[in-house]
Amino acid sequence: MDAINILWVGLGGGVGSLLRWQVGRLIERRIASPFKFGTFFINVSGAFVIAYLSALLAFSWEHRYGDVVSSLVLTGVLGGYTTFSTMQLDAVQMASARRHGLAIVYLVASVGSGLLAAAAGVALARV
Repeated sequence: MDAINILWVGLGGGVGSLLRWQVGRLIERRIASPFKFGTFFINVSGAFVIAYLSALLAFSWEHRYGDVVSSLVLTGVLGGYTTFSTMQLDAVQMASARRHGLAIVYLVASVGSGLLAAAAGVALARV
């Protein structure tokens, strides 16, 4: 691990987290719903962009570390932007509010849509 890569990941992660916070706030203000559309949009759009850039730049799994694009953009910004943990907390909160069905739909829709978005990102990059 090089110090410069640590710097890139940290800087990108901060930018990505701030972006996630702002996008989530904007969406949640506009769409008041027990279904967390902000987190849903963030994770699906992040999956698309990560997959698109990885395929476009021909990054394989073992090349995701050690270069400015992968450290700053993929791991830092987009890793900070997407949020698995918030998705899980959203589902727990829905279930705690006796919205078990909605929590299941939210989790299935999030994972399924994220996979489709990643596949679409790869397909678009290869056009």
